[in-house]
Amino acid sequence: MPNFEQILGVRFFNGTASEAVAHVNSIRGYVVAPAAPALANIERDAGYLHALSNADVAIADSGFMVLLWRILRGRKLSRISGLSYLQTLLENSALREPGRTFFILPSSEAREKAVPWLCSQGFEISERECYVAPIYGGDVADEKLAILLGRSRPEHVIVGLGGGTQEKLGCYLRDNLPYRPAIHCIGAAVGFLTGDQKPIPVWADRLYVGWLLRLIRAPQRYALRFSRAFALPGMILRYGSEIPEIRDRRSEVREQKE
Repeated sequence: MPNFEQILGVRFFNGTASEAVAHVNSIRGYVVAPAAPALANIERDAGYLHALSNADVAIADSGFMVLLWRILRGRKLSRISGLSYLQTLLENSALREPGRTFFILPSSEAREKAVPWLCSQGFEISERECYVAPIYGGDVADEKLAILLGRSRPEHVIVGLGGGTQEKLGCYLRDNLPYRPAIHCIGAAVGFLTGDQKPIPVWADRLYVGWLLRLIRAPQRYALRFSRAFALPGMILRYGSEIPEIRDRRSEVREQKE
């Protein structure tokens, strides 16, 4: 049986990337890989908290969270980046067969880069298996996508959207599809491989500094987002393995005024 570590109400897989992929493939359902800034937001987003805490598997993409868990709680958790998870998943030759794999991408530009890259890797895939997601609101639902997947029934659905949205979509699809595929919510990892985003070197991924390279490349885009992660130490100290309480924004304003 696989080992898990529960952090902030989320059950993180405690093993290697290959073990995590094998486990997800055996149970199906949806897997999430929350980054530290997104994870720190679960006190303020009930839908996101629900999606993470109800995920079938979570992988510890955040090296910052792994270090905090070791320092503040004295427990070990294996880090599995979304990139290493996706690379391990795509090594399975069965995914390259027609109709086996479906991608959900953030833009038509991302699709234009993904299809030729996937074909170069031996995937028999076309634009029909690469869905460009609309801009979702706070409550994520996509009946059109659910109907499309229900008809084609791919075994693997790979979601490459932003954190806080893709997890809600994964939860929605698992609960609304007429069958149970493996749904892999791995964010920017798809773009790193296809060239839609500037790649993260292997050494940077292994040393937990992929976030730093992204910050250096585009500080205006990532500075505010990454700064949200500084709320994570206090949350781990307060809640540990327990599910955080949802904070009322109005009460936060009152506390600041006091």
